[in-house]
Amino acid sequence: MDKTFNLNDIVIMKKPHACGTNEWLIIRNGVDIKLKCVNCGREIMLDRLEFIRKLKKVVGGSNEEKKS
Repeated sequence: MDKTFNLNDIVIMKKPHACGTNEWLIIRNGVDIKLKCVNCGREIMLDRLEFIRKLKKVVGGSNEEKKS
């Protein structure tokens, strides 16, 4: 299962956050992944293996550019 993700991508995690949403924005990508909750703005940091295990789906990026 190949889940590719980049900086500023919105991802859906398996379990929802306490505020009720399960959508997160990737704000740091490296050995550790830093996520920001789309709903409440809370930031968390997970190591890459734990993040991949908890990741459900990559929705897309807010920095996607349309090429003409």
